[in-house]
Amino acid sequence: MALDIEDQYDKIYRYCYLKIRQRETAEDITQETFLRFLEHPKYYSIDKTMQILYTIAGNLCMDEFRKQKCVDIPETQQSDEDIEETVLSSFLLKNALKILTDTEREIILLRYINDVPVNVIGNIYDMSRFAVNRRIKSILEKLKKEMGGERLI
Repeated sequence: MALDIEDQYDKIYRYCYLKIRQRETAEDITQETFLRFLEHPKYYSIDKTMQILYTIAGNLCMDEFRKQKCVDIPETQQSDEDIEETVLSSFLLKNALKILTDTEREIILLRYINDVPVNVIGNIYDMSRFAVNRRIKSILEKLKKEMGGERLI
C-alpha cells in the first residue's frame, strides 16, 4: 500500500468526527473503517486506497446516523476566555458554512482540511476533476459572498 496508514488514519478520524461530532463514536468508526479495509486483500491491488477508505468511512457514518435519531454534541470544559476567543474568531465562518449543503461542506473538508486530491474527490462523488474544481470554486465564492468578501484559504 503506497499511503502512510498513520497519516490516513488521522484524516479519516477527522472526517468521521466532523460528521458524527462524538469523539468515541468517531474513533470506533475510524477503527472499523481500517479493519474493513485491511480485511479485504483485493483493496491492496487497487490504486484507489483513499477513495475506498473515505467510502467505507462515509458509509459507516451514515449507518451511525440511521441508528441515532438525534446526535447530541458533547460539551467540553473550557475557560471563559477560551470560549469567548473561539466564538469571536469563528463566528463568520460558522455562519457561512451553514448555508452550504452537506455535500458542499464535505467537499471543502476533504479538499482543504484533509488535503484529499481533486481526482480522489471526483471518484468519491462520481465527478470529473474539472467538475470538482468548478464546484470548489463555486463553494468558495458562496462562502466569500456570505462572509462579506473575507479572504478564504
